[in-house]
Amino acid sequence: MSRIGKLPISIPTGVTITQKDNVVTVKGAKGELSQYVDPSIIVEVENAQVVLKEDENALLDNVKQRQAFHGLYRSLLNNMVVGVSQGYKKELELVGVGYRASNNGNILEFSLGFTHSIFMQLPAEIKVETKTERNKNPLVILESCDKQLLGLVCAKIRSFRKPEPYKGKGIKFVGEVIRRKSGKSAGAK
Repeated sequence: MSRIGKLPISIPTGVTITQKDNVVTVKGAKGELSQYVDPSIIVEVENAQVVLKEDENALLDNVKQRQAFHGLYRSLLNNMVVGVSQGYKKELELVGVGYRASNNGNILEFSLGFTHSIFMQLPAEIKVETKTERNKNPLVILESCDKQLLGLVCAKIRSFRKPEPYKGKGIKFVGEVIRRKSGKSAGAK
C-alpha cells in the first residue's frame, strides 16, 4: 500500500466532490476541475474526507503499478481540492538589462534581448499580472486553480530565456537560487 495514498484528503467547506464513470469532479470557489481515475483505484467520499483504496480484484495484475496509481491519484486529487479552495500562485522574475514584460488581458509580451518581442497567449484559466517598479526586476505573477497547467505555463515562459550561471540573467522563479560559476578569467593565472 502506498504511504501517500493511505492519507485521507480533508474537504474544506464550500468544496463539493462528485464521481461518475471513473471521473472525479471537484468544484469550489476558485473553479472546477476534473480528473480521470484508473479503475484499479476506488474513490470514497465520506465524512468530509476523500479516501482512496486499491481495488484488489482489479484487472491490473501489476501490484507495483497499482500502488503507484494509489499515491499518484491521491496527490492529484489533493492538488485539485487545494486549487479550487485556495488557488496556486507563481511569481517569475526577469533578470537582465532591458528585460521587460507586459500584459494585455491574457496576452503576455516579453522583451528579452532578442531582435523581436515574444507574445504568448495564456489559457483562460490563468490570471496574469505584471509589475514593473523602478530599480527592481520586472515580475510576472500567475494565478490559477489548476496546479499542473500553472506549472506547464511557467515552464514555457522560463524556456524563453533560462537563467544562465555566469551573469545570472534570464527568467527565474522569485526566491530561486541560481548556482553561479566563475568565468574563465578566474581560472587563469
